[in-house]
Amino acid sequence: MSADPALARFADIRAWVFDLDDTLYSSHTGLFRQVGDRIQLYLQQFLSITPEEAVEVRRDYYRRHGTTLRGLIVEHGIAPDAFLDFVHDIDHSPLDPDPELVAAIERLPGRRFILTNGSLSHAERILARIGFDKPFDDIFDIIRADFLPKPNPDTYARFLGQNGIDPATAVMFEDLPRNLEVPKSLGMATVLVVPRGTSDVPLEAWETSANAAHIDHLTDDLGAFLARLGPLG
Repeated sequence: MSADPALARFADIRAWVFDLDDTLYSSHTGLFRQVGDRIQLYLQQFLSITPEEAVEVRRDYYRRHGTTLRGLIVEHGIAPDAFLDFVHDIDHSPLDPDPELVAAIERLPGRRFILTNGSLSHAERILARIGFDKPFDDIFDIIRADFLPKPNPDTYARFLGQNGIDPATAVMFEDLPRNLEVPKSLGMATVLVVPRGTSDVPLEAWETSANAAHIDHLTDDLGAFLARLGPLG
């Protein structure tokens, strides 16, 4: 175990929970920006609106519903599978294998999970590209969540319940501060993954700095952070 006392709690962690997009890979790849562009295009086509209007609708749905998909389900009753297939139809070539991260996660004791607002098929494509060979005990996607995205408390409860996870021995890794508030309130340790070279907590314009109270650790290099933990278990 690392000699850093701030990391002492990780010796007791037995459930390692990771977000997917912009967490298990760097946001600098632009991969999730591709998803964002596809979301914009879907909104333009489905609602017959301009690109500028699509930006505003996406921002509004994100704030009020958690994701664009949830907003479209609630307000327009769309078929979610078609939406997910459309927005995840992206070019994965910018994403390179990350053997250091793969090795670091495979060394973790206990169980390892993905909790994502994306789809299972999207997650599987990302993980294969990074170089993972099924080291995760479960991939809990937006479909399993009944299309209720993080940070909805019911989604965390469903995920923890289905996997029999004790929050007191679990940690959540996320790139969005708002998605760490519920895990922290449940007793989980929290780690915010920020873009490389970043040292501040990134916040949306409508969020407040109070979100930082829900963040135990911040890192701009997930693989290096996990390696700092040293031998565990």
